[in-house]
Amino acid sequence: MRARLLPLLVVLMAGVLLALGFPLAVSLAAAQQQKVVVDRIDDSARFAALAQFVIDAEGSGATGADERRDTLQLELARYQELYGIRVGIFYRDDNAMVRAPGWWQLPDSGEARRSFEEALAGRRSHDPGQVWPWQVDGKLLVVSPVVLDGDVVAVVATESPTDQMRARILHGWLLIAAGLGAAMLAAFGAALRLTGWVLKPVRTLDAATHGIATGRMNSRVAAASGPPELRRLARSFNEMADNVEEVLEQQRAFVADASHQLRNPLAALLLRIELLALELPEGNEEIASVRTEGKRLAQVLDDLLDLALAEHASAEIKLTDIGALAAERVASWRPYAEEKGVRLSETGRSAVTGWADPIALSSALDAVIDNALKFTPAGEEVEVSVSAEGSSALVVVADRGPGLTEEELLRVGDRFWRSGRHQNVKGSGLGLSISRALLATGGGTLSYATNPPHGLRVTVAVPRTGPDGG
Repeated sequence: MRARLLPLLVVLMAGVLLALGFPLAVSLAAAQQQKVVVDRIDDSARFAALAQFVIDAEGSGATGADERRDTLQLELARYQELYGIRVGIFYRDDNAMVRAPGWWQLPDSGEARRSFEEALAGRRSHDPGQVWPWQVDGKLLVVSPVVLDGDVVAVVATESPTDQMRARILHGWLLIAAGLGAAMLAAFGAALRLTGWVLKPVRTLDAATHGIATGRMNSRVAAASGPPELRRLARSFNEMADNVEEVLEQQRAFVADASHQLRNPLAALLLRIELLALELPEGNEEIASVRTEGKRLAQVLDDLLDLALAEHASAEIKLTDIGALAAERVASWRPYAEEKGVRLSETGRSAVTGWADPIALSSALDAVIDNALKFTPAGEEVEVSVSAEGSSALVVVADRGPGLTEEELLRVGDRFWRSGRHQNVKGSGLGLSISRALLATGGGTLSYATNPPHGLRVTVAVPRTGPDGG
């Protein structure tokens, strides 16, 4: 979600900055050019005042007109030499009165001709087109009228190079770009903080949901930060988790209490059965059947109590030598396997570490190995292998029993479920459910698969990384 929200905020902020930056850059360029144009207008006004004296002397036939023209020509030459600006004063018929350099003429372009006509009409020419930094041959042409006794008698034209102006514009643009870059970095940092503030409750809620899904029913969300809607969602989640935990606790308590309370009446019932058996002939089949069913019912009650305790127990997770623990459980079950005529072997790595509750993992392995030995006929083998795969430490118990079909693999591990082909085998159908509950308290899992050519493979997996990621 952050990967989608953060680019959206960055794009929006970048759009806002660009929408402000482009007009600012254009305004800066226009301001720099307008400053140059105003300077040229001031210079043109001074040259126009000098030209008035020359034209007035020429019109009145006074002596000194040529001297005034030479003085004006010298002024224009010094101006052109100092600033590199071409300047000329032209009569109405386009003939030059004075100009610097001496060969310069008005540019033969439509814009220059229009500016000249506007000046002859008594108006200063309109502002020239904007010159941009990439226009290396751009020039600024400013034309102003020379007015004598209310009549336009000549025009002053200046053609300015734009190198310095374009350099100032480019420098200003670089400053604007640097400012926009800094603003973009600040906006990106703000977007990071904003997305973090918005998504922090979501991440916390996701972690709490995962904790509950993996059996940590005490996981809750601290609804203290984030938008109001997410804080309200966090409070609703906590209320839901409280209700779920309460219902599950009531269910566990009921199972534990029921299995515990039924044991006394069942014990009394079995005692009465034994007393009745004393008055019946030895070897009576009905009394033997009643005894078997009574013992099976007692085993079911014991397994129910174990299941309730396993689901309620809190795991003490610590770094455990899975290989050593599996070897210990194999050694404990080997005498029973030899008694049944089953080979119980251990393969794989001898040193694999993982994070688990050693007691819970030992109990789960006992249940899985017991189940494998129970269904493996004499002369066959049960193999226990230890390995590491990715982020998990694996203990695989593979037997050579009759195995399960694909449909039965989907049901194995369910409470009280037993294959119809194995109803005559001693058990309550709760052993694997207890194993799964014991493993879930420490983040472990239990999975099942066929073991060709026949048999069942039960894989016990525990994480190799601790709760803190170590």
